[in-house]
Amino acid sequence: MSSRETFENLFNNKMSIDEAREFLIDLYTKGESATDIADAASVMREHSIKLDLSTELRDSAIDVVGTGGDKSGSFNISSTVSLLLSSMGCVVAKHGNRSITSNSGSADLLEELGINLNLSTQKQVEMLEGVGFTFIFAMNHHPAMKHIMPIRKSIPHRTIFNLLGPLTNPAGARKYLLGVFSPEFIQVVAEALRELDVIRAYVVSSDDGMDEISLATTTQYAFIENGSISRGVIDPREYGLSLAPKEAIVGGDAKENADITRAIFDGSSTDAQRDIVLLNAAFALHADGKASSIKEGLSMAREAIDSGICTKHLDRIVQSSNSLGE
Repeated sequence: MSSRETFENLFNNKMSIDEAREFLIDLYTKGESATDIADAASVMREHSIKLDLSTELRDSAIDVVGTGGDKSGSFNISSTVSLLLSSMGCVVAKHGNRSITSNSGSADLLEELGINLNLSTQKQVEMLEGVGFTFIFAMNHHPAMKHIMPIRKSIPHRTIFNLLGPLTNPAGARKYLLGVFSPEFIQVVAEALRELDVIRAYVVSSDDGMDEISLATTTQYAFIENGSISRGVIDPREYGLSLAPKEAIVGGDAKENADITRAIFDGSSTDAQRDIVLLNAAFALHADGKASSIKEGLSMAREAIDSGICTKHLDRIVQSSNSLGE
C-alpha cells in the first residue's frame, strides 16, 4: 500500500489505533520523505473544509506560517507580518490555531486585536476579497483531526503532523513564507512544497532555533521558484539591520502580544520588534512577487509602517470580520 493510500485510510478512520500509531512511528523512525509529507498534506487538504476561491484569488494568496514548536517565546511575528502584508495589497490567507506550544497562538492574538474568527467559509472568502486578509481557524477546518489527535498525543515524540500544519491551508495558497522548527527539515519541506505545486516560497529556520527569520543570528533558507530549489543563509546585517538578542523579541500572552503588534504599526515599538517584522516581511513580499529583491521588500515594508497604513488597515480588517459575522 502506498503512503498516500495509508494516509487516506488514516483520515477516513479506517485504521485501528494500534495500526495508526505503528504507521506514524515507522514514518518517524525511517525519516519522513518529501513525498510522504506531500502525500499527507494533500490528503489532509482534501479532507479539510475548504475555501471556495477562484483560481485567480487562490494563485494570488500567500500564507505566512510556521510549524511552531520552537519554544522561543517570541511575540506573534508571522501574524504581525501577515497583517502588514495585507495593508500593502497582498492577499493573505492566514492559516493558524490557538496556542499549543506558546503563550499566544495566531488565533489568540487576532482575537485580542478584535478580529472575529468564527466566520463561515463563504464569509472568509468575502473578507479575503474585500480587505485582502482572512483567518482560517484550523480547528474549524480539519474535522478528521478529531480522531487523529488522541493517537498523535499518545506517541512520546514528534510525528509527521508536527510538519503538516503549514502545508495544509484550506484556501490552497500557492505562495509561502514558511518557518520550520529545525534546519534539518528545510530541504524536505521545500521538496514537499515543490510536489504540492507552489508558485514561490521560502522555507526558513534560524540557527538559534526559531521558525522565523531571526534577528539574533543567521537563518538558513530554501527558496522554491519555477520548480527549482536554491539554498542560502540570511544575515540581517547584510540588509542594514542590527543584530539583537532573542530576549529583545520575547512576547507574552495575547494581550501583551497584541500591544506589541499595535506598537509596531504605530511606531512606538522597540527597534528589534520592528526590525524582525520588517525582515520577515521583506522575504514574504519577495515570495509573493510584490518585491523584486529583499532590499526592495524591506524598503516597501518600512514605508508601509511609516505611512500609518497598517493601523488603518487593521481597523478595516476588524470592522470587516465583525460586520460579516453579524
